[in-house]
Amino acid sequence: MTRTTRPISWIKAARKDFEKFPIEAQTVCLTALTIAAENGKADITKPLKGLGSGVFEIALPWRGNAFRVVYAVQIGDEIWVLHAFQKKSTQGIKTPPHEIELIESRLKKLKEMLG
Repeated sequence: MTRTTRPISWIKAARKDFEKFPIEAQTVCLTALTIAAENGKADITKPLKGLGSGVFEIALPWRGNAFRVVYAVQIGDEIWVLHAFQKKSTQGIKTPPHEIELIESRLKKLKEMLG
């Protein structure tokens, strides 16, 4: 059985933010993205509610910080990384509203661009 790995594409701003993560946190998140590219789902990944199906969030608690990577699996053949950010508060699991708005706007633009 051959495993198909989908390409992973990045919105430029998401890539830039991701590169600010500690290198160990980047490695863990990239592993989770690779699992997604192989049609799997890492333990630290969950659907991001309220954005329709196919949008997932990698939630990584890291040394008192929380890192998030949001990606979409239903746009074209690729997996698109929409956003990467450090969540300041580790209290409460909700993604801050301004982050959700940013993700929604990037998702919309991407769909229009690739539509």
